[in-house]
Amino acid sequence: MITFLQLLSLFFIASKVDEEDKAKDSKYDLSLYKRGDLLEVPRTLFTHFGIYLGNNRVAHFIPDILPVFTKNKAAIGKMVTNNRLILGVIAKSASVRVDSLADFAYGSEILVNHMDKLCSQPPLERDEVARRAEKLMGSMTYSLLWYNCEHYVMYCRYGMAISYQTYQFCLTVRKIICSRMNAYLTALCGMGTMLYLGSLTLLNTVPTLLVPFTIWMAS
Repeated sequence: MITFLQLLSLFFIASKVDEEDKAKDSKYDLSLYKRGDLLEVPRTLFTHFGIYLGNNRVAHFIPDILPVFTKNKAAIGKMVTNNRLILGVIAKSASVRVDSLADFAYGSEILVNHMDKLCSQPPLERDEVARRAEKLMGSMTYSLLWYNCEHYVMYCRYGMAISYQTYQFCLTVRKIICSRMNAYLTALCGMGTMLYLGSLTLLNTVPTLLVPFTIWMAS
């Protein structure tokens, strides 16, 4: 049987948790956000996105490894930690979930509808944006380049599943890999390796030079 002291203790713990949640939420003025808004949270290496549904609820597409191991909704529903997030990216396991504004923002500044300045496509009606966001709730395959949180919100708000982060990343990789310097280094390394091994023949020289030539043409 539960004693009076145990009940009092449980009540105290519940009150404390509730106060902590309110303290987190008080950092953000809910009157600033409207249903259908695209919320953007700058992080250290990337930017996270979500769709505001109203009543302190944000739908966002987030990688998480935990659903692979358990179906316990209470455990899965807890805030996604960095370890769960990274392992979710590797495992390509993710879901569209609804969290409070504070849990979504994770203490960071929130930008509202910042993508309206970049996207040439006008945003859809607010209710349609929220409807799309809610309709896609559940488990989905995650891809860092081809379908991430930005693809999700861009589809919901503008009807186009695109990611400016992915585009910028691909441009950066292209500048590094498909550069003239890289072409020179690849050619020198290939020829140097063949000379060192004593296998410099016409048959293997052509394919060895073909790779740096391709990089050169792409630069």
